[in-house]
Amino acid sequence: MKKAMPIGVDNFEKLIANDYYYVDKTMLIKELLDLKGEVNLFTRPRRFGKTLNLSMLRYFFEDTGNDEKNAQNRELFQGLRIMSAGKEYVSQMGRYPVINLTLKSAKQSTFESAYYKIKEEIAAEFGRHHALCQGCFLTDKEKERYIRIEDGTAENDDYSGSLKFLSKCLYKATGEKVILLLDEYDVPLENAYFCGFYEEMTDFVRSLFESVLKTNDFLKFAVITGCLRISKESIFTGLNHLNIISVLDKRYSEHFGFTESEVRQAMAYYEAQDRFPDMKKWYDGYTFGDTEVYNPWSVIKFLYDLDASIHAFPRPYWINTSSNEIIKDMVGRADREMRGQLELLLDGKTLDMPVHEEITYADMYENGENLWNFLYFTGYLTKTEEYFKESAIYLKVRIPNIEVKTIYQNTILNWFRENIKKQDFRDLYQAMENKDAGKMRDILNEQLMSTISFYDSAENFYHGFLAGILSQSERYLVKSNRESGNGRSDLMIRSPSLRGKAFIIEVKVSKGINHLEEDAEAAAQQIQDKGYIAELQTEGYRDIICYGIAFYQKDCEVLAL
Repeated sequence: MKKAMPIGVDNFEKLIANDYYYVDKTMLIKELLDLKGEVNLFTRPRRFGKTLNLSMLRYFFEDTGNDEKNAQNRELFQGLRIMSAGKEYVSQMGRYPVINLTLKSAKQSTFESAYYKIKEEIAAEFGRHHALCQGCFLTDKEKERYIRIEDGTAENDDYSGSLKFLSKCLYKATGEKVILLLDEYDVPLENAYFCGFYEEMTDFVRSLFESVLKTNDFLKFAVITGCLRISKESIFTGLNHLNIISVLDKRYSEHFGFTESEVRQAMAYYEAQDRFPDMKKWYDGYTFGDTEVYNPWSVIKFLYDLDASIHAFPRPYWINTSSNEIIKDMVGRADREMRGQLELLLDGKTLDMPVHEEITYADMYENGENLWNFLYFTGYLTKTEEYFKESAIYLKVRIPNIEVKTIYQNTILNWFRENIKKQDFRDLYQAMENKDAGKMRDILNEQLMSTISFYDSAENFYHGFLAGILSQSERYLVKSNRESGNGRSDLMIRSPSLRGKAFIIEVKVSKGINHLEEDAEAAAQQIQDKGYIAELQTEGYRDIICYGIAFYQKDCEVLAL
């Protein structure tokens, strides 16, 4: 019986105790202890194992105050790599009080609701340590403050300083300095930006972090995770000891995401090795430091599907888990230069950009450089090369894999559908009815200039482009890829009344601008040669017009038959 895949399981104890398949990332512990960073900020894309890694750190380091529970936690690590790393590392197990806080649930539409959710998380962490801290170690005043924070009746100032206060309480109770684990610190900021209360949330998060991370004598070390390094707006004011580990850093590079050897090992375990080429094309492509990395969430989801059927199709699993609002906003705001850059990326090419690590949500749309940086650090782009030029670090970036390309393409198509709903295409329909191929060509060319194209799946793109525009008419029904005669016509447009007009459109994609006319003619001839008109004639339509349309990038040619 094979181990179950840990889909959505980000609690280390649950994963190990229930014998889920686990890709061993425990050597993160060794590297943290070796490098001795006091405040470590790891920036990685969403769903790259940050929460599970923090949970693993908690169960390794935490002294729960209960010997039996500490022994159970120790048992979780038996057989894992850290246990053979050396006595100096194993001796750190179960030694420290741990504050473990996540901000990933602060996604509400108002500041009050998001602030309440953060207070709830803080209160729950106070509750988790209640028994330990409510002994004889605290003064009556400290106990009262502790209870106020735990039951949600404290003042705002109490919450902004709550994590430092909890670390003090835990130090007094145990005699050991505290390890702070803070997960997805930037989620409240991202949400606040899109919901319109960014400044308020920034002020609160800044005060929360300043109190616990700056001049806190009770802190052993801290590990913070998020997508972005956000410090320009002084989230981490004056933290000279802040160690930022981004996707550019060579240290810690293999601990978030799966390496190729880890993916191959998992596929061998689930007897799915034959599907490795699909796994690589769809979910590989990230480079953290100098390490090649796969998207772990998507690898797990694809393996889960392959275990049910070895012929399962790959899918864009990440699309529903990461924040795709950025892509939607970018597509909606794109000017001609940015549309051209997007088309370059969608065609498999690279884009050069200077690195700006301190990107803020407020700065995102100031210029194209900021936006490309944002997309890079959040996982929508990956580097192929890094170089130094004019006192700045530059990257050549590309879209990592098919999965991420699909996210771009789907977002662009959705934007296109929404955009054309706002337009009036009566001139196009009239030109079709009048067999005015020149007018049709001009209108379609104008639309092509304003949209974002992707040419690697060009025939599908142009087919969707035409179908989307023609579907706006309330007078006609549009059917695509219908079986008719001896083959398959690309588009069939008909009036609900048999006395009305009907149209057949065949699409070709040309190899160059000079082939447009001959390819449009070939498309029209195909309609005739393969008898695409037969179905409409059988139904009773008499007024049938056929068009061959050839496309090359932003140009097209239309021929009426």
